[in-house]
Amino acid sequence: MRIGHIGIALMAVAASGCAEDAARRGPARGAALATVADASGKVIGTATARAEKAGLRITVSAATLAPGQHGVHIHAVGRCDAPAFMTAGGHWNPSGAQHGARNPAGPHEGDLPNMIVGKDGRGTLGAIIPGATIEGLLDADGSVLVIHAAADDLVTDPSGNSGARVACGVFGRN
Repeated sequence: MRIGHIGIALMAVAASGCAEDAARRGPARGAALATVADASGKVIGTATARAEKAGLRITVSAATLAPGQHGVHIHAVGRCDAPAFMTAGGHWNPSGAQHGARNPAGPHEGDLPNMIVGKDGRGTLGAIIPGATIEGLLDADGSVLVIHAAADDLVTDPSGNSGARVACGVFGRN
């Protein structure tokens, strides 16, 4: 029986150490994943949001898109109803800013850089949203990643003139 008590004591110490490690890492750790599909429902890519000290690291990988630049945004409602994905609402904007990285009154938290798509139809994008959290991204009504048909001008409020919504994916906890 003594061995059992020692084992329990060791497990308690180990659990305490794990809790201390978690506390040091801080809140809002984790990741969210979105499977991105086009208007026909064909999966064309993925998006990942990963919590870091500085905010959320967003990584997008997509294929079968038209070559050129495409606006990419996080939209405020976790719905991707085809064909136009308008149920995704506007850009994720909890701070109430205007649109665009080049706008003195911007950007929205959901404003991401343009994704450059090559002649092969593939594109990738990586960005950090300062101060953003997984909890904010996965709030009561969720959020989505939207890829647009055209480049974002990074200034024009509210959408950057980035054209139609051509692909969408709902973020869920990974």
